Amino acid sequence: MSRSELRYDVQNIPMKNATDVTMFILSGFTNDANLEVFLFFLFLAVYIFTLIGNLGLVLLVIGDSRLHNPMYYFLSVLSFLDACYSTVVTPKMLVNFLSKDKSISFIGCVTEMFLFVTFGTTECFLLAAMAYDRYVAIYNPLLYAVSMSPRVYLPLILASYAGGIMHATTHTVATFSLSFCASNVVRHVFCDIPPLLAISCSNTHINQLLLFYCVGSIEIITILIVLVSYSFILFAILKMQSTEGRRKIFSTCGSHLTGVSIYHGTILFMYVRPSSNYALEHDMIVSTFYTIVIPMLNPIIYSLRNKDVKNVMKRILQRNSFINKVHF
Repeated sequence: MSRSELRYDVQNIPMKNATDVTMFILSGFTNDANLEVFLFFLFLAVYIFTLIGNLGLVLLVIGDSRLHNPMYYFLSVLSFLDACYSTVVTPKMLVNFLSKDKSISFIGCVTEMFLFVTFGTTECFLLAAMAYDRYVAIYNPLLYAVSMSPRVYLPLILASYAGGIMHATTHTVATFSLSFCASNVVRHVFCDIPPLLAISCSNTHINQLLLFYCVGSIEIITILIVLVSYSFILFAILKMQSTEGRRKIFSTCGSHLTGVSIYHGTILFMYVRPSSNYALEHDMIVSTFYTIVIPMLNPIIYSLRNKDVKNVMKRILQRNSFINKVHF
């Protein structure tokens, strides 16, 4: 057989299709058994704290009439999102720390990515909606009840979820339409987009552009909403005569700006950059931070700096303390 015929035969060998991949292997942080046990207990503690903090805040808002206003409704939705966000990733990661079998089914990987992107994108839109809510409350407080009625804040919450679902559907379909024929080992602790693109044997240029421009557009829109809202808030603060009023606004808005800065900063670092700058080991740590650690921090950021939430918590603790004393 001639060399040209041999080359022709090799080129016509059929490539393994994405449908042939029935599972992926999540490589995780390390293969050191002792370190994996340590990480298991560390992330288990973080996960428990995340659920208690976020779901506790949801119950607090639902159960106390003093917190029945749009600001706290948004906060309770954010807390619920954070609990779901962490739950999509953490339980599987905890199992993998103690198991030799680190596989995840093809459908499981698709579902994990879809939910992960949905909740992450929804949180971006929700943080922008919360900034707008603070602008309405501070810039024109007399009309706040009318301007942020259920007809306004419910569509904002629903639109945030719709945007998250649309964005997740786009990336999930685009990613799993690729072929995975070289390897099924994902160098990550969960099914994130960049590490999946890295093991595909298809041309991922369109996927990388889609990731860059979609995430970049969402980031620009939501950050602009936050910046414009807080610019108006700053003007309103400068016009205030009351020192106590300024302090209260700075406390409330400062916590929101802290949460926004941490969340958007990590997302911009992860996704809005050239694909040549991806370093999977470092990205794994950063993505773990915003999917697991930030949901744990949000209840601390939003509740410990919020006077109303602290007062409600104090009343509940005092009530329980009184009941215990009477009981015993």
